[in-house]
Amino acid sequence: MAQQTENKFAYYLGNTMYINVTNLCTNRCKFCIRNSGDSVGGVKLVLDSEKFSHEDVIKEVKDTFSDKCREIVFCGYGEPLIKLEIVKNVAQFIKQNYQQIPVRINTNGHANLIHKRNIVPELVGLVDMISVSLNAENADLYAELASPAFEKSVAYEAVKDFIQECAKNGIETTATVVSGFESYKIDIKKCQEITEELGAKFRVREWLPQGYEN
Repeated sequence: MAQQTENKFAYYLGNTMYINVTNLCTNRCKFCIRNSGDSVGGVKLVLDSEKFSHEDVIKEVKDTFSDKCREIVFCGYGEPLIKLEIVKNVAQFIKQNYQQIPVRINTNGHANLIHKRNIVPELVGLVDMISVSLNAENADLYAELASPAFEKSVAYEAVKDFIQECAKNGIETTATVVSGFESYKIDIKKCQEITEELGAKFRVREWLPQGYEN
């Protein structure tokens, strides 16, 4: 049963609906929007409570959905796949009710470490696209930029494994890096080579002090 909650789960930027399901994250990225504010496009991203069900989120998706929607993305103030079961249930609802709308997840790629199993097969059929933050060309720079909760080499290898698993399972997979943040020099060419070896697409995102629109 849906609970009474003050949380704001769903919001629009342009024609894209974003769904935020947690404040929690296993990274503390130096370039994260969390370091400069708690809102994007005038929408407050911080959830007031982590105690809610997938039904609460589904209710807001239904109430928020409009004909302008062209994509639905699980992405917010935290790492969405920490709330794996909620993401799966909400994605299933979307696929059953808005079949024409593609579903994407923006993730740090730690899900298999968090849940201590390969969760990628559980996303097949529920998610069309997944965007994974590769962040750097090696574990040392990754750790410096992302400050993962896991040991640096474990975290970085897990991210690469997750990218490869998603691609192998037929999910359209994009690995991303952020360029232009302070004086950090990321080897874009090397990151692209790593991504291609993993079977994924590659995207460079320019650092924006006020966060990203997608």
